[in-house]
Amino acid sequence: MKRIVLLDDYQGVALDYGGWDRVPDEWQVVALEQHIDDPDDLVEALSDAEIVVAMRERTPFPAAILERLPDLKLLITTGMGNVAIDIEAADANGITVCGTGIKGSPTAELSWGLILSLLRSIPTEHAVMREGGWQTTIGGDLDGAILGLVGLGRLGRKMATIGKAFGMEVLAWSQNLNVQAARDAGAEPVEKLELFERADVISVHYKLSERSHGLVGAAEIGAMKPSAYLVNTSRGPLVDIDALLAALESGAIAGAGLDVYDTEPLPADHPLRSAPRTVLTPHLGYVTEDTYATFFSDAVEDVLAYLEGAPVRVLEA
Repeated sequence: MKRIVLLDDYQGVALDYGGWDRVPDEWQVVALEQHIDDPDDLVEALSDAEIVVAMRERTPFPAAILERLPDLKLLITTGMGNVAIDIEAADANGITVCGTGIKGSPTAELSWGLILSLLRSIPTEHAVMREGGWQTTIGGDLDGAILGLVGLGRLGRKMATIGKAFGMEVLAWSQNLNVQAARDAGAEPVEKLELFERADVISVHYKLSERSHGLVGAAEIGAMKPSAYLVNTSRGPLVDIDALLAALESGAIAGAGLDVYDTEPLPADHPLRSAPRTVLTPHLGYVTEDTYATFFSDAVEDVLAYLEGAPVRVLEA
C-alpha cells in the first residue's frame, strides 16, 4: 500500500481535519505524533513514503535527508514558505514541494495574549488563586505606553492596529522599512536602537534568514528600559537567547514572552524553562482550529492535484 506520512502531529488531530477520506483507498495515511529529531530515525520512518506532510518548520529537510529518501515524490509544507526545506535539493532529487494557505491573525492574537499576560501578571495571579491567595501583583498599562514593532509586514501592521486601539504610540523598524507605509499603518518609523530605547513593549515580527539571524542581540536588549518587555512569536534565532537570559536573570528588563525557540521542542532542561519574568508558550502562534482546517484541507488538495498530475501551490527556490 502506498503511504502518506504526516509529521509532528503533536495533538494527535491531523487526521480529523481536511477530509483525508477524499484520498483514494490505496493510500495509507499515517500521522506521527512524536517529533523525530534523529536524522537516521527520520529516514527510517519515511523510507517508503511517497508523500510527506510537514507541519511548518518542525522537522528540517536539508539536502542530506532528501537524498536518502528515494521514494519521496511530494513534500507538502503547511504555509507557503518553509526555511527548513532545501527546495533546490528537493528539485534535484525529483521531489515536488507544495504549500498550503495560512491565516496570519492567530499569531498576532497570541502576541497580545503574551503581552497582556506579562503586563498584568495573569499566569502568576492564576497560580495564586489556585493556592487560595488574592492580589499579589500590580499590573502595567497599555494605554499611553509605547509599542515597538521589529518588522512591519502583514503581522506587524495588524499589531500596530491593535496597539493603536489600546491607546498606544507605535514605533516601527525593519531593514527595508517603507517610511510612508509605516506612517500609513499608524507607526512612527525610527532607527533600530531608538526603538529599543523608547519602547515599553517590543514585539518581533520578522522573517528568519541568514541576514536576520541574531537580529535582536546584546546591544538591542541592553538598550531596553528596565521596565520594558520583549515578545517574540516569529522565530527563535532572531533573538540572542544568551543575551536575553542574562537580562532576565539580572533584571535588566521587566520580562519576556516567548512562543518560539532556537531548538523545538524546547529541551526539558533548557534554562529558559526556569528563567524569571517570563511567559512561555510552545509555538502556538498558528495552532488554531481555523488554521489547522486550512492547512489540512489544502494539503489534501495538494495530494489530489499531485495524483492527477497537476500539482498546485508549487514552491520554487
